Amino acid sequence: MVFVAKTRSPDEWKVIVSAISTLVDEATFEATVEGISFRGMDPSHVALIDIHWPNSTFEGYECDDSVKFGVRVDELSKLIKRADKRDAIEVSMGEDSMLHIKMYNGYRREYKIRLIESSASSTPLPKLNFNSKLVLNAVAFDKVLSDVQVVSEYISIESESKRVEFSGKGDSGEADIILESESAGLEELEVKENSKATYSLDYLTKITKAVSGAGGSIAAEYSTKMPLRLEFRMATVGRIHFYLAPRVQD
Repeated sequence: MVFVAKTRSPDEWKVIVSAISTLVDEATFEATVEGISFRGMDPSHVALIDIHWPNSTFEGYECDDSVKFGVRVDELSKLIKRADKRDAIEVSMGEDSMLHIKMYNGYRREYKIRLIESSASSTPLPKLNFNSKLVLNAVAFDKVLSDVQVVSEYISIESESKRVEFSGKGDSGEADIILESESAGLEELEVKENSKATYSLDYLTKITKAVSGAGGSIAAEYSTKMPLRLEFRMATVGRIHFYLAPRVQD
């Protein structure tokens, strides 16, 4: 069996590992001819992440069969963080049943990670129809979350045909942010039906900070009192979808 994946820099791996680390301590990746994928849910079943990293985005990619490899996320993260900005990364499976990680840019390093038993069962994606969709650049989305988090642990999103409102309230006060269709940072707003739902800021800020450093834009889709789906759009990584259950109001 052959599995080798090469990237020009460590940035892609850092984004993937950082995103996964917001939800789980152990991760089972699946590599196929098409690319690498991961799907996992946090222990409280509030949030789910779905990643597909296609073979076309790699500097080099070989996989002649379907293979799963389980790792402890913090161990993989520690190694990937050792890579310098200009280091190429090569990840492969050895005959010793360990994950091999090579970093090289004149200074060459090779690590081996002991794999763990995969205990994860297949997690189905929720079947959802969304009534509202907004696309913001990563900087604008992060700013909105940070502005509301000053006073609240939750964020409410309410969309109408030409505007979207973000709000939150807590013991210290309230926050209210309105973006209209021409507002800076709001790239797209599509509303089939006026929608409003409330979500945990803790989950949203963690995943956004983990991924938004790579730039790009974030598409948020939701319906009234239904789960939120975030799509992080980055040319170098492929698809990262993040699902978050709504807050159940008292």
